[in-house]
Amino acid sequence: MGLLDHYKQFEGMEPEEVSAQLREEADERRRKALATVDPVDLSATTWPDYPPPSVVNAITFTARRGLHNYMETAGELRAEIAHLRGVPAERVVIGDGASQLLVSAAQTLIEPGDELITPWPSYQLYPVMAREARGEVVTAATHSVDAILEAVSDKTRLVALCNPNDPSGELIPVKELERLLSALPERVAVLLDEALRDFVGSEKLDDTVGLCERHPRLLIFRSFSKAWGMAGLRCGYAIGGPGSEGLLTTIGPPLGIGELTQAGVLEALRSDSKLIADRTKTVAKERKRLRKALADMPLDLGPASEANILWLAAEEIDGAELAARLARAGVIVRAGGTLGDPQRIRAAVQDQAAGDRLLRALASAL
Repeated sequence: MGLLDHYKQFEGMEPEEVSAQLREEADERRRKALATVDPVDLSATTWPDYPPPSVVNAITFTARRGLHNYMETAGELRAEIAHLRGVPAERVVIGDGASQLLVSAAQTLIEPGDELITPWPSYQLYPVMAREARGEVVTAATHSVDAILEAVSDKTRLVALCNPNDPSGELIPVKELERLLSALPERVAVLLDEALRDFVGSEKLDDTVGLCERHPRLLIFRSFSKAWGMAGLRCGYAIGGPGSEGLLTTIGPPLGIGELTQAGVLEALRSDSKLIADRTKTVAKERKRLRKALADMPLDLGPASEANILWLAAEEIDGAELAARLARAGVIVRAGGTLGDPQRIRAAVQDQAAGDRLLRALASAL
């Protein structure tokens, strides 16, 4: 109906009738709007909320101050991270996300023909970075120390370990990591990817950092993309033990990271620690609630998760089909085929409202 036709329909009608019809049309639009429920996206491991205003303000201030000069080195940010983690600044390197540092470490340490061991399913980057360094990938059968040690050969150079694991959320405890590091041959370095470490509830955040002091072949990688919710800034860091200073300098980006990224992350570290603690508590509580509720459904819940994800499989329904059914119910999850297991789905754990949507959608899909 055109605009002219819209007004012509009111010709010959009394004012009261016109008002009543307009009210009825407005009520109908309101009912339709209220009936529309946006999908909830549980397909990613990044935090779904917008960053705090303080972080945005810090970035804006830095941008207005001038982008016409080259950025300074990330010395202030590196010093802040080193202080928080309790290590010397020389044993911290800042990069364009943890992924960039992981790739650079593999390219530096692997020679053609060397092997990289990783449990599988795990983070998809590890096989890629090994092949790009002209190395070979060996997968451990499970996310356990015994399975990793069983896969070690004379050609093993690196162990890439996502802990908690993505996509399963499985955690190798600190004592088991100590056993792994003690048992590995001298030439084998361990890349410990702790992008999801903030969500761990059974151990303290920095319990693993002390391992670097006793095992110089360990490098720990962390990110500001997940619990911190700043994936768009592309910032991560690595920590090494005594003697790692030269290697850390090598794997960092040659020209450093952007000044806006530095400003945003530095502000977050100084002002948002309580916010991150609240997020991790929310995830821990919701993760426990969801697993208890899901236990009554015909699902394989997988290993106990210490991350903000659940790794689920349904009886007689593959992951792609289950993800499609959930999508029709307005819940977006990640099908497991591209993550290493086509029978499963990965669903992010967020707040209770999102969890309720997931439970309802699964009940309907099953």
